[in-house]
Amino acid sequence: MPSAASRAQRSPQLAWFVTVPLAVLAIVCIAEAAHIDNKGLSSLPTFAVFFVVFVAAEATQIQFEVRRHAVLMSVTEVPLLLALQYMSPLSVFVVRLLAAAVFTVIRRGDLVKQIFNLANIGAGTAVACLIVARFGLPAEVTPRSWLVLIIAVTADVLVTLMAVLGVITLVQGRIPGQDLLLGAVSSIVACLVNSTVGVVVLIMLNQSRWALVLLVVLGVVVAAVYRAYSQFLRQHKNLAELYELTNAVAEHTYDGTLADVLLTRVRTLLHAEFATLWLAPQGRYPESLLSARADDRGLLDLSPTPRAVRDRAVASGKTVAISSRTGDATLRDALREAGPKDVIVAPLRSGGTVIGTLEVAGHLMRTLTFTDSDIKLLETVAAQTSVTVENSRLVDRLRFDANHDSLTGLPNRRRMLSALDHAVKITATGDVVAVLVFDIDSLSDINESLGHAAGDKVLVEFATRLRELSPSAAYVGRVGGDKFAATLRMETVDAAQALAATLRDSLRRPMEIGSLRIDIDSAAGISVHPDHGSDPESLLQQADVASRAAKGQTPPLQVFDQSLESTPVRRVGLASDLRRALDHGDLDLYYQPKVSLHNRQLVGVECLARWEHPLHGPVAPEEFVAIAEHTGQLGRLTEFVLREALRRAKEWAQTGRTMPVSVNLSTKSLVDADFPDQVAALLDEYGIDPDLLTLEIKEDSPVGDTDRQLPILRRLDTIGVRLAVDDFGSGYSSLPYLRRLPVDEVKIDRSFVQGMATDPGELAIVRAIVDLARHFELRVVAEGVESERTLSLLADMGCDVGQGFLFSRPLPYDRLEAWLAAQTDAEPTATGEVRRLRAAS
Repeated sequence: MPSAASRAQRSPQLAWFVTVPLAVLAIVCIAEAAHIDNKGLSSLPTFAVFFVVFVAAEATQIQFEVRRHAVLMSVTEVPLLLALQYMSPLSVFVVRLLAAAVFTVIRRGDLVKQIFNLANIGAGTAVACLIVARFGLPAEVTPRSWLVLIIAVTADVLVTLMAVLGVITLVQGRIPGQDLLLGAVSSIVACLVNSTVGVVVLIMLNQSRWALVLLVVLGVVVAAVYRAYSQFLRQHKNLAELYELTNAVAEHTYDGTLADVLLTRVRTLLHAEFATLWLAPQGRYPESLLSARADDRGLLDLSPTPRAVRDRAVASGKTVAISSRTGDATLRDALREAGPKDVIVAPLRSGGTVIGTLEVAGHLMRTLTFTDSDIKLLETVAAQTSVTVENSRLVDRLRFDANHDSLTGLPNRRRMLSALDHAVKITATGDVVAVLVFDIDSLSDINESLGHAAGDKVLVEFATRLRELSPSAAYVGRVGGDKFAATLRMETVDAAQALAATLRDSLRRPMEIGSLRIDIDSAAGISVHPDHGSDPESLLQQADVASRAAKGQTPPLQVFDQSLESTPVRRVGLASDLRRALDHGDLDLYYQPKVSLHNRQLVGVECLARWEHPLHGPVAPEEFVAIAEHTGQLGRLTEFVLREALRRAKEWAQTGRTMPVSVNLSTKSLVDADFPDQVAALLDEYGIDPDLLTLEIKEDSPVGDTDRQLPILRRLDTIGVRLAVDDFGSGYSSLPYLRRLPVDEVKIDRSFVQGMATDPGELAIVRAIVDLARHFELRVVAEGVESERTLSLLADMGCDVGQGFLFSRPLPYDRLEAWLAAQTDAEPTATGEVRRLRAAS
């Protein structure tokens, strides 16, 4: 089957291979029919009446668009059938051809197409006349007359249909079987319907000529009804397509295919050759132009819309529509030079600012141009597109802000770890992944003596230099207050050390701060994968340790060595101690209250594991959880927390108190096929309603292995436990993926909540997350609530639950009970006793 591109490249002149045989067929058939009939032309009044009737029938053609061609359904079969009865064959041929010629001139199509249409109509009419002449028609209207006339009219339709299909095949390639069948069946059915109507009219006229008056009245009424019905169908179709377009755009807003989906559907909806989305440069977003063109796959970076038309729409903020006959004369000249016969440009607005345009150019039907309804339709789509583009950019900005340093614009520590994680997963023989950390010397002295503004200038200048001096393949970021990192793949550790030395020397150029020239030096630390490990956090930490060690050396440059820290040895010892602690129940469970921001009601507690080591003191949860993951003890640790949480929930329930509990899950639990069964068994063992248990999932944990983790989450959801996305905003999960997760709750990361009262950027992120959760009908929990100001802001924006030091720190069970007695009041409800906070503490 020929491609779309090959179809578009064929010359319209190929139509002559069908037009010439049609003309010959018309001449031969009408000559034979005239010879058989031997009556000459009919009377002038009869000729004039049928000429008017044929013109009226041509004017009432119903036009459908199939791909890039018009399928015409007309009522010309009715006057043709009557003409065959009342006029000589030669008269029928001449009058119909004259009526067709009038409309051909009016429509001003291509010359080749005009001649083809005339030849096609002439050939069909001539064949119909020949059939009538061969079989003859009796003076009286009889069933035999009906049959002959219907056969003749059907032959006319079949000839014209085959000719049209032949031209389309020659010029545009083979027509798909479904389209061919649809066109043929619809044409034949319409012919039979119209022929039947013609026979009924013929019978009525045969009974009485006065029936003509009734038929005229009936025809006017039917035409009016059809016009209204046709308009209704067109509006219904537009609404249905607009609804589908809106759903498709909403579905693909955040997955990178928005422009493709939007432009393809807009081009189809408005039957345009081109649909274009142009976005003006804005901040860090460059100017963008993408177009969908008929018969082309994919998007193009060009548009036939004249720049002057787009500039007019942007300047005025109003839709501009130009065609060869309408619109500003200057813009019509620009359109004529550009090529398309018509164009509509609708501005995309964000508040009072035009951020781009949505454009269509070149109506696919050469005889048609865009109408007022097309303009309104494009304006409606443009309004929806404006909101979609702004939402997409807002989410992108929030993601960017969450993963980049606000001062320097470089990736932050979180983003660096992600990039490093991807880098170490790709193994290359003979290469190493190097991590270089540069620690600026004496930045605190600059802040104290010249002010923090001067210190910020030093950081920005240092970041700019490091980014410019580093190799193009390096990934550069800010990983701490005065620390910057670069990671890239290199041949050896020695090559990484040489690069670090070169960069450190180049970065030492004096910086001008106001009227002062300041010498800035830095210490460089280096770690490499796989020599120093494969964990991104450890590699970055090792390079940081090496940079601190380098400050006492000359030059200040150090490759990491195991002797610089004892963390690995410590972790080996902690792994054994953790196993013993689990065996003897030496771990504790702490509980942090979760409070409804609407009514200060206690709505549950988060259960947090704590470990007090007899020698090392408190061990950070992040550390012993990581140890449990790497030593195969995660399952036991998770079971311990679940058992303790459900045991306490059962005790509270037995005393008439309903207290939901939340438990954090590790990533590895989400790929354990037995985990949902374990949860169900524990719920049955303690007799706890599944709705009282919430399992909290780190936002970035499901991203790595979607196919393996989603079934586990769905099984947990089927059990009836609640699922929450923990630390939302700090990871990298996509919004379409969040929509797929069977979660009930979103917990905003404490890093955003703690700064929202003083940082507008953090406030905007929290507000966006709350709005997003509302869109997905999820409950919102804010972690890190530490001030009344933060609490007030969260309540105003519609956050559901708060958790943080303002209410209470995580407490052991006995202190939690004391806190409940001192800080809350009991209130009986139908489901048991609930506690309401007296005042934030």
